[in-house]
Amino acid sequence: MNSAKTATEPLYSRQFILMWCANFFVLTSLSSFFLFPLFIIDHGGNKSDIGILMAAMTLSSVLIRPWVSHMVDRFGRKKSYFIGTLIITIIPIIHTLFRGDISGFYAPLLLVRIIHGIGVALGFTASFTFAADIIPPKRLNEGLGMFGITALVGMAVGPAISEPIIKNFGFEAYFLTATAIGAISLILQFFLSETYVSTGKQDKEISFFTVLKRKKIYSVAMLTMLFGVGFAAQGGFVSPYIEHIGLPIISLFFIAYATAAVLTRLYGGKLADRIGEENIIPWAFVISAMGFLTLIVVKNSWLLMLSGLIAGCGHGFIFPCLNALAIRNEPIYIRGKINGIFTGGMDAGMLLGSITLGYIGEWFGFRPIFLATSLILMGSLGIFFGLLRKVVHTGNHKSRDTVE
Repeated sequence: MNSAKTATEPLYSRQFILMWCANFFVLTSLSSFFLFPLFIIDHGGNKSDIGILMAAMTLSSVLIRPWVSHMVDRFGRKKSYFIGTLIITIIPIIHTLFRGDISGFYAPLLLVRIIHGIGVALGFTASFTFAADIIPPKRLNEGLGMFGITALVGMAVGPAISEPIIKNFGFEAYFLTATAIGAISLILQFFLSETYVSTGKQDKEISFFTVLKRKKIYSVAMLTMLFGVGFAAQGGFVSPYIEHIGLPIISLFFIAYATAAVLTRLYGGKLADRIGEENIIPWAFVISAMGFLTLIVVKNSWLLMLSGLIAGCGHGFIFPCLNALAIRNEPIYIRGKINGIFTGGMDAGMLLGSITLGYIGEWFGFRPIFLATSLILMGSLGIFFGLLRKVVHTGNHKSRDTVE
């Protein structure tokens, strides 16, 4: 079946709202792990341990992506999403078994992080492909942006809930809460209807790597990888940095970040659909870089909020614009692979960022982490103007009004 929508069909359908809600709870559960570095430190870990253990999750997510992407196209979005949310629900509670010094359970913890990454790969790839199937083509940026609000709100809610739970009830209650939140998503997905299942004929000769070799796709993947480095800095190092400099409320950054990104999507999605996501992307990377650079001079909660607002504004444009550019006008039977490459690129950036930034932090301290992040995000301009913009302006990027 082909679920490409016409511009007259509604964006906020029952399917969209159900997946919107399910994705919110998945992201809330996952974003609670922004505070996971505190668990590592509490059990005797250091900055490099944070980098390695945060990277383990993304490593498995990257390596499993070709198989996951094929699964989403071959067996369906809903079945793949079910398996992903099941893993995301079960994994947090397993962490309650880890007690004592981290050296005593490092290997099993590493394995748990790897399995968690598989769930993330399935959940992200299936949910964004599902959304792409049901969003009207002329509202693609707007629809992906609005769908992505679930992630942004979840990124704020997860740490905001988790921080007081950790302080008042400890890490066991923290992990139990993450499991309970994930279980809500697991229940909601039962009310979804499948959008596409392959007949096995159209896509049997189109592999993950065949799609990846296309210039537009690997260009977007490279930009998404750089964006992933910024996400690694946010998810792995902001919370211990804020604790290190002694500010009282860690979650302020995440709340400000998510608020700015949500407002950007509310008011910027239609703009991107009208003038073209390729005209938004380079400015969004510059804004995001400035947000992380501002973290270096943070001395109070007001500056912390400002940094979150700037970085979140960049995020609000980058993610939906890159996603829309990747899947616009592409046939439905390879969208799973395209979204696998897109989200896999972000995971690859998070992997490299977690390891690299972890060692930068270990050798030089926290502030050089955010300086490096800013410089890496600015490096996206070279890829955009040197490679991707040429694709857009040589006819390889089709009219915004046509859909295969």
